[in-house]
Order: sequence, then structure tokens, then C-alpha cells
Amino acid sequence: MKILYFAWLRERIGYAEDTIDPPASVTTVAALAEFLAGLSPAHARAFADRGMIKAALDQQFVPPETPLGNAREVAFFPPFTGG
Repeated sequence: MKILYFAWLRERIGYAEDTIDPPASVTTVAALAEFLAGLSPAHARAFADRGMIKAALDQQFVPPETPLGNAREVAFFPPFTGG
């Protein structure tokens, strides 16, 4: 699964993407964020306030409780505003 990080998430982690094979117990976007937070101290800093982070599965914005299913790409974004 391809994981993309944007804006300050990318800055805190130090790179823009990961390719991972999460454990079978990771079945939702929220569980994936929790799993990623445990990968390194940099990931822990980036995912410290998961309530602020938005996610997209295969380029579709979704809430945290969304099942990962067969998603090929998950992107994480900090809050943003339009204008």
C-alpha cells in the first residue's frame, strides 16, 4: 500500500511517501494512522494529533472509521482551507 504525506506531515516525517504492508489487524484509516504513528519518532510527531489529520483512500476523502478494503493508496493531509 502506498502512503502519501502532505504539507507539515511530510516535513515532520522527512519524506513524502512510504510503501507498507500493514498487519491484518489494521483495517481502518484510523487504525492505519495509529500503526504509522508507531513506525518512528518522526511518525509519532506527525500523527500526534490524529483528530486534525484528513485522509483520502484512492484519491477520495474519507472519515477515519472507513475500512481500508483493497485501497492501493492512502494520503494524509493536515487541515486546510479553501479560498
